[in-house]
Amino acid sequence: MKEKVVLAYSGGLDTTAIIPWLKEHFDYEVICCCIDCGQGNELEGLDERAKLSGASKLYIEDLVDDFCDNYIMPCVQANAVYENKYLLGTSMARPAIAKKLVEIARKEGASAICHGATGKGNDQIRFELGIKALAPDIKIIAPWRMTDVWTMQSREDEIEYCKQHGINLPFSADSSYSRDRNLWHISHEGLELENPANEPNYDHLLVLGVSPEKAPDEGEYVTMTFEKGIPVSVNGEKMKVSDIIKKLNALGGKHGIGIVDIVENRVVGMKSRGVYETPGGTILMEAHQQLEELVLDRATMDLKKDMGNKFAQIVYEGKWFTPLREAVQAFVESTQQYVTGEVKFKLYKGNIIKAGTTSPYSLYSESLASFTTGDLYDHHDADGFITLFGLPLKVRAMKMQEVEKNNNK
Repeated sequence: MKEKVVLAYSGGLDTTAIIPWLKEHFDYEVICCCIDCGQGNELEGLDERAKLSGASKLYIEDLVDDFCDNYIMPCVQANAVYENKYLLGTSMARPAIAKKLVEIARKEGASAICHGATGKGNDQIRFELGIKALAPDIKIIAPWRMTDVWTMQSREDEIEYCKQHGINLPFSADSSYSRDRNLWHISHEGLELENPANEPNYDHLLVLGVSPEKAPDEGEYVTMTFEKGIPVSVNGEKMKVSDIIKKLNALGGKHGIGIVDIVENRVVGMKSRGVYETPGGTILMEAHQQLEELVLDRATMDLKKDMGNKFAQIVYEGKWFTPLREAVQAFVESTQQYVTGEVKFKLYKGNIIKAGTTSPYSLYSESLASFTTGDLYDHHDADGFITLFGLPLKVRAMKMQEVEKNNNK
């Protein structure tokens, strides 16, 4: 009886070519597993393609709600943004996918899991750290790093390899962007983006929306409500998180929201330039932060910024299934108890403009913040506060004056 391998299958040329390659070099029974994280019509026709390529079985697993509730929302609540720009769209999905691959491998009694991530990227780390954490006994096969037996170096090579094995599929050798898509975002790499000196060709590149220049000339108001840091409605309509993200994607794409051009630092040490479209995610993150401004105290907000950066780093580096992620997430969740209220904003040509925020737990006091004197604040109290708050500065300055005076004698 042949050993089984579970292949993380997207239906693209790379993972299609891997099917006959696994059978030829390892004599495995290949079981394909395609994880639906909201990539839309990319899933059409996969079953026939996988079987034609030699797979014995194809699983298509719907993880959209799991992805949204258990991976996206912890990142939103943490305000986790990598290097101030990247909203972790690919990074968040990889541990969800790795977990499902392990589940299918256990179900099928497979001895190995194979992925098609390249040896230069972050995804190989994210997939493999997830698999190691959940199934240390399962072998991992990464063809792109096995250069002694994986000799294909181009799309032309892969197409020819498939033809040699009797697989004629509608793939072309034309150059296009390298993309990764799910419900949260779509990433673009390659072509003119490989040179940071080049401006992106947005007319050719954008998939989820338009550039700000091509957005409507009139803004659009949007209202969102949150309960304990979780979005529950858009414009008065209650929806689950995945449907809220879909709704915000449509609104954000229409108004040119969430287009980011970044040169980021990959885990493997190199810099990489890409363009990310995250229309709904950008709106959701901004709305959540607007509400937090009202309800979190100063000290908690200060520490939460550090924890948000740490959480982003953890997720980016593929360390989801670690005690550290669990600990940081526990801190973040404790801060969300009172992040409840309504946020209103206007979308206009790439901008998210505040239009009012309310919460029953707001710490904002109009009587305290106004220029008139209220019962809780006496202007004279500031004298003593500033004296004590500035005492270390004054003592140091006095000491430096004394030292300078002694040196000039």
